[in-house]
Amino acid sequence: MDFDIIAEIYNNVFSVTFFFLAILVFYIAFKGYKANNNYGCSSTIICGIMYITFGLYNVFYGFLLFPFTGFMIWWIGILLFVYLLFAIIVNRIKMKIKKNQIVVDKSNNSKLLNYIVSMTQENPYKDCVSFKMEIARKSFHLAGILFILSYFGFFFLFPLTRIVNDTIIVFIRDTPGFYNILWGSIYDYPYKKGDFQAVIDLTMFALIALLFLALFSDIIRILLGPEYSIYNFFGKSILRKKEYNAFAAHIYLLSSVVLCYFLYIVGFTNILTVLSSVLISCFSDALAALIGKKYGRHKVKCIGGDIKSIEGFIAGVGSAYIIGFIIMGPIYALIAAVIFFILDIFPTFIADNLSNPILLAFGLTLAIFLFNLPIGWN
Repeated sequence: MDFDIIAEIYNNVFSVTFFFLAILVFYIAFKGYKANNNYGCSSTIICGIMYITFGLYNVFYGFLLFPFTGFMIWWIGILLFVYLLFAIIVNRIKMKIKKNQIVVDKSNNSKLLNYIVSMTQENPYKDCVSFKMEIARKSFHLAGILFILSYFGFFFLFPLTRIVNDTIIVFIRDTPGFYNILWGSIYDYPYKKGDFQAVIDLTMFALIALLFLALFSDIIRILLGPEYSIYNFFGKSILRKKEYNAFAAHIYLLSSVVLCYFLYIVGFTNILTVLSSVLISCFSDALAALIGKKYGRHKVKCIGGDIKSIEGFIAGVGSAYIIGFIIMGPIYALIAAVIFFILDIFPTFIADNLSNPILLAFGLTLAIFLFNLPIGWN
């Protein structure tokens, strides 16, 4: 068996996945345009451009080394199987309801049946969601923690990706025959123990894997209906009108996080700039929204017409400065806080979860180029 050919096939399938996603995303953008959801349409188009960029980069340079390209294709296959199986189950239940083969009784219904009834008989796309549901919506901002643990670790622990890499090396040395059958010689494994390049590459693996986890479910929601989405099953009633025929906010956030890390990989920006941009976008934005919703008493009309609260602004800008201060030092922290404030108060034609990480990364990179001050506390 020629494993070089297999590696090339996996890499090509990975690239084609991005291109196919881009086609679906542009189709979704067209659906958003037809539904007069210009906000969702423009944001979705930018995501499509990102996925084409990722696909092209993978063709010429490769995001992941073999066998991790194979691991990713397996991951994609498992996700599609689970999501499509859930969609088939939902469709069968809907057909039984339509043929009166199932008696709908909210007091005795299963959780899945109640979910299907609520998604099909009520409009799941809300103008406003409750504070509890807002917390659920913002839970995907914890992707910032995944990034920290993957690349930096937590306090005295090694980065999780280094632990994963070292564990895989031990495993394949103990079971060489099993590894040989699937991936070839164990001596062709691309990393050594303690190899920091493994940390860099596997962090991208983790981020892309998380993006696919959320993205496939949201595509099913848009193309088939919200009741067919397994993610929506676990977080029902938290869809907003902006997400009709458009991606949910967490897709934009994950896409922009992958792009920011991509900018680091290609040498455009510093890893601490990426870390600051991601954490400010994840936590400052979430904190501003939650504090504003729960404690916002003093309302202010933003330049774009949105109504926000002074309390939310203080929470968001203050936390942005604190995050920047800890990671990049006081000067760049001030710049990050100003950028966050400008992005929050001025109107944008794309989702802030998409624009914030990218523009923060570009803004901080430009500031580093102009001022040439030390980054962090070195």
